[in-house]
Amino acid sequence: MKSIDRRRLLQGALSGALALPFMRAWGAAGTTPAGAGSGRAAAAGPAPAATVTRLNDHMAVIGGADWNVLALIGADGVLLVDSGAPGAAAAVTAALASLGAAPVQTLINTHWHPHATGGNEVFARAGAKIIAHAKVRQWLSVPHWVPAEDRYEGARPKEAWPTQVYYDHGSLTALGQHIDYGYLLEAHTDGDSYVHFQDANVIAVGGVASPDRDPELDWFSGAWVGGRIDALTRLLKLGDARTHYVATTGAPATPAQLQAELDTMTLLYGRLVGYITKGMNTAEMLQAGIMENTGRTWQDPQAFMYAAQKGMWAHYNTLSPEIV
Repeated sequence: MKSIDRRRLLQGALSGALALPFMRAWGAAGTTPAGAGSGRAAAAGPAPAATVTRLNDHMAVIGGADWNVLALIGADGVLLVDSGAPGAAAAVTAALASLGAAPVQTLINTHWHPHATGGNEVFARAGAKIIAHAKVRQWLSVPHWVPAEDRYEGARPKEAWPTQVYYDHGSLTALGQHIDYGYLLEAHTDGDSYVHFQDANVIAVGGVASPDRDPELDWFSGAWVGGRIDALTRLLKLGDARTHYVATTGAPATPAQLQAELDTMTLLYGRLVGYITKGMNTAEMLQAGIMENTGRTWQDPQAFMYAAQKGMWAHYNTLSPEIV
């Protein structure tokens, strides 16, 4: 599928959009979703049980209820993509030991949410180097507001911060594998990365794809449906018909599953533009059927649509083809 040309899609839809009142209420009173931003905060607790899914002789997905860690295992050490939820490091370490793995040398974070970075300090204290986009270090190193929970999240220990950051893309050779990583703009957070294991044909995508649950758009940090469309399009171009895509949760996804999510996001983008042009809030959009016949089942359509609308309004100045 070709990347969507949003300007062409919106040419006729938004000719009067800028006349809409920008501060219109997002939804009916009391409709702020309790689940929005759920990836931001997770209480540390006993190590959860972990599952191990082998992708090939040298790669495995170690997973919990709401987190995945991708492991590249070599004779001299391990490279991890993401470190699991807070409290999961012991389970990850035990799973690696069951695979006969040596210590973790390198850790790459796909984004800054706790379910991707919860074990950073544990592996860093054991000697691992942490690589991530510069936005990840920014979010981990300073207190920040969590709107869905009406509280501040404190800065993480310095050991959890990335020791090597990048801004656009990078590459390395580790344990005999060529690995590329790159920035995906505003698809799940403002600091998303893919990690492409070219020799193994495996791509870690973090929260940018969500085949097993509702996609999460961290609108407070800039994520929106348009960014997700662009990211999914790019990920599909990076892979081929045999690529394994490893997301933050769930089993490794197929290209067909990513294409299905891209189709859904593209459909919803067009509907969102039409309804926003009419000045409709979240509750009115849901009542009008915006989430119907999208090609997937939704656990909490109100939570997703609240975040989607917030993200669209945050990017309102890019929606009209008349804006220079």
